[in-house]
Amino acid sequence: MSAEELLRVIVADDDPFARRVIKGVLQAAGLIVVAEAKDGNEAVELAVYYRPDVVVMDVVMPRVDGILATRRILKQVPDQLVVVLTGSAEEELGLLALEAGAVGFLSKDADIDALPRALDGVRRGEGAISRQMTRRLMDRFRGPGGSSGLRPIKSPLTAREWEVIDLLKPGQSTGQVADTLVLSPETVRSHVKNIMRKLEVHSRADAVAAAERLRLPTPAPH
Repeated sequence: MSAEELLRVIVADDDPFARRVIKGVLQAAGLIVVAEAKDGNEAVELAVYYRPDVVVMDVVMPRVDGILATRRILKQVPDQLVVVLTGSAEEELGLLALEAGAVGFLSKDADIDALPRALDGVRRGEGAISRQMTRRLMDRFRGPGGSSGLRPIKSPLTAREWEVIDLLKPGQSTGQVADTLVLSPETVRSHVKNIMRKLEVHSRADAVAAAERLRLPTPAPH
C-alpha cells in the first residue's frame, strides 16, 4: 500500500490512556494517526485542519461532546467520515451520533483490534456498527412482542416524536426521557404536547395507546 493509500485518522478522546491504546492499535495495523484531540472542540479544529480520512470520536467528552462535535465537523467538512466510540451504557448516544451524521458507532467493550478493519471498511463505503450494537438496534426497532415496536411508514409523528413515545410506553418520566435522548425537559414536554395534539388525545396514556393503534397493520382490501 502506497503512502497515499494509508488511512489517515484523528483520535478524539478525553482519556489519555484510551487515546494511547487506540493509537497503538491503529499504528500497529499500518494506519497513520495524524492528530489527537482531548475534547470536542479540539476534534473540530483538528478535523477541519488535517482533513483526515476518518475521525474516531468518543461520545462523552468535556466542553463539547462527540455528538455536537460531529455536527460541527460535518457542517464545515460535509464529506468527513466520523466513527464514534461508545460504552455499553451509551447506546442511545450512539444512535444520536448516527443522526448527527456519523457513519457508524462501535462499542469500546468490543475487541479493539477490530477497529482498523472497521475504519478501512468505512473508507470503502461500509457502515461501522459492531455485531453487538446491530443486535441492539434490531431489538430496539423490533420492540417487545415482535413487530409491535415497528414504526408505520406513514405517520403524523416525526422520528423524534416516535422516540419520545417509545420511551413513554414503559412509563418513563419527563426527566428520564430527557436524560435518555440528551434533551432538556422543556423540549420533551414540547414533543409530548405536539404528540397529543397530532393524535388528538389529552393524556400521555392515551397518546401511547393511539401510537400503538398506528402500528397495527392495515387490513388488506377485499
